[in-house]
Amino acid sequence: MGDRARTAAVIGGGVAGAVAGAALAKAGIEAVVYEAYPGRPEGVGGTLSLAPNGVRALEVIGADEAVRAAGDPVDRMDMTVGNRRRFTIPALPDLGPLWSMHRTDLHRVLHERAEALGARFAYGRRLASVRERADGVTAVFADGTEAEADVLIGADGVHSAVRGLVDPANPGPAYTGMLGFESVAGYEPPVDPGVMTFAFGRRGYYLYWRLPEGGTRWGVNLPCKEPLTSQAVRERSSEDWIATMLEVYDTDEPGGALLRSTGPVQAHGALYLMPKVPTWHRGRLVLVGDSVHAPSNSSGQGASLAIESAIELARCLRDLPVAEALPAYERLRRSRVESVAAQAAKANAVKAPGALAQAVMPLVMPLFIRTVMRPERTLGPVQRHRIDWDAAVA
Repeated sequence: MGDRARTAAVIGGGVAGAVAGAALAKAGIEAVVYEAYPGRPEGVGGTLSLAPNGVRALEVIGADEAVRAAGDPVDRMDMTVGNRRRFTIPALPDLGPLWSMHRTDLHRVLHERAEALGARFAYGRRLASVRERADGVTAVFADGTEAEADVLIGADGVHSAVRGLVDPANPGPAYTGMLGFESVAGYEPPVDPGVMTFAFGRRGYYLYWRLPEGGTRWGVNLPCKEPLTSQAVRERSSEDWIATMLEVYDTDEPGGALLRSTGPVQAHGALYLMPKVPTWHRGRLVLVGDSVHAPSNSSGQGASLAIESAIELARCLRDLPVAEALPAYERLRRSRVESVAAQAAKANAVKAPGALAQAVMPLVMPLFIRTVMRPERTLGPVQRHRIDWDAAVA
């Protein structure tokens, strides 16, 4: 494999896949993104946030301004514990806000930018198998069609089919013990728009922020022992799920008021994260984005890390033969994404604090914020990260 990649088949048209297609095209590599959905994913997923490092990485493919236009800025993040005091989470103000947007809007922006750069999308193509050769790889899809390329990139999410082809011993996703829901409520808590609040309720965790156009968008991580399938979640009505959530959040402020004034609930189903994946690539197959590193949503970095990894992979394939490019990509990314995932796992562990923690957290939080949550030390290495696209990969 001393040759360089001239063509790439990207499996999955989500955030990582669309960015990979765009960056590969910019690097001069012919890229086709194969998506299982029959068309551009519409209404898939919920709201996400892009951190400053993610928006900065999008500058490489020229998508940063369109993302800002499609999103709402989050200028401040607060934390509440029970119905007690509110704490402002330290930030790096010189980096600008986080940007909140629906995943559908981000998909639209990224697909349009990838196509403008020359990448192509093929819909209704679900990967069935792969045939490997010394000089290339053939993707075989469920509809009987095939595609040949110099390299195959698995950007197919936490339930990746490519991950098992790279190494059957690679782990699958780990259930977080929570189901994801979100909606928009008519109730508006006394907090300014642009402030995102992470609320640790008496029996569960939720977050909310007022919208510029009115109303309050909220999201819930509902504790649930079993990882219900999306179909099982959809079989219950919004009214049933709201009643279930009220059993957990009714006495929380403003959790109960938000639920009682909300419209139809969007259910995301079971929330997963990726454990450490031992094998990122094999031969001409390689993983990117959530298929290889999906941190808990506590990190606020899932989409941003996926964007970074897709761009770094394209940069490596631009500059190195395939046999050198894939290990170089892993060296550039593994320690960074695993560090972020480890930090998020600690935050995930306190999303449903017990009565003792509820009593103690308001007392220790001010000291914790002053002494431990020093933004330059804790956020700086993550959010100030910059990819030098023009630099050659050694």
